[in-house]
Amino acid sequence: MNFDYNEEQQLLADSVRRYLAKSYDFEARKNIVAGHGWSAEAWAQFAQIGLTGLPVSAEHGGFGGGAVDLMGVMDAFGEALVVEPYLPLVLATRLIERGASAAQKEALLPALLSGVVEGRTKLALAHTEKGARYSLDAIRASASRDGARWKIEGEKSAVIGAPLAERLVVSARSEGAIGLFLVDIGKVDLQAYRTMDQRLAADVMLRGAEAEPIGGGRAALEEAIDFGAALACAEAVGAMKFACDTTLEYLKTRKQFGVPIGTFQALQHRMVDMFISLEQARSMACLACSRADAGGDARSISAAKIKIGDAARHISQEAVQLHGGMGMSEELKVSHAFRRLTTLSREFGDVDHHLARFAAL
Repeated sequence: MNFDYNEEQQLLADSVRRYLAKSYDFEARKNIVAGHGWSAEAWAQFAQIGLTGLPVSAEHGGFGGGAVDLMGVMDAFGEALVVEPYLPLVLATRLIERGASAAQKEALLPALLSGVVEGRTKLALAHTEKGARYSLDAIRASASRDGARWKIEGEKSAVIGAPLAERLVVSARSEGAIGLFLVDIGKVDLQAYRTMDQRLAADVMLRGAEAEPIGGGRAALEEAIDFGAALACAEAVGAMKFACDTTLEYLKTRKQFGVPIGTFQALQHRMVDMFISLEQARSMACLACSRADAGGDARSISAAKIKIGDAARHISQEAVQLHGGMGMSEELKVSHAFRRLTTLSREFGDVDHHLARFAAL
């Protein structure tokens, strides 16, 4: 399999990396986290580069990018530990593209793109619920007709990007089946907070919130979650690359007994093991993204999540240990990479969940 990007994909990835290296270094990220938790300027720049229009089909004015097109972007985001809610926008847009009626798409997507130019429009997927343990069939939120309108009752937990979103794509049960609905953020109550890796999230209370049904149902939801899992794998690879690179640099400069600790053979072996885990994870992320674009392959995506979950734990723990006690300090980016990798290894299903799914398929 050819894992190289084509020219357009490489140019896009390079553009994102140049911007992040110039304007989104660790100091800039710390200022963003200490402030509102996201940067309007960074979001506007993402829009200018074309990232927010990337998942929208060419038919509606976007670029029609798939998982492989987004892989380089997510890798760069992982390396920089970007906190802006880009992946929630991608997944919500994907569900609208694949499930909404022609009239709904015509009303939603051009408006999304016009807002994207100024970097304002944001969407999020509200699916996870307390106690669900990643099960798609454990949805308790319910949708029912109220005359000509629909209303939703229930609660969604840990919705990444919800505090910034204008509209949510919400999963709910209707007449025994799982459906998808659009809900304006002004119609719900939010309990906002920061996740362990400093992203903005919220618990969403849907107390009779008015909703607009879109098509797709359970099949579309499962496909979108697998698509998100593949992109989370790519983001994790970027974070692991940073952890490996910064740990190698530390071993070259930190001295004990008058010599760099990187000259100690035991530490060299541990560093080599980290890079082997990284390359294996990169290959699995490429496989997951390519299969997501080929119509979906749940077994391959679960295999990638298993391998990358194990690699994320191995690399993040080794990076912290090889830095010593300072590896867990707020002042070092490696501690923040540890948190992001810990979160990503559980997002869209942890290792145990995907092991069970892989065995069942």
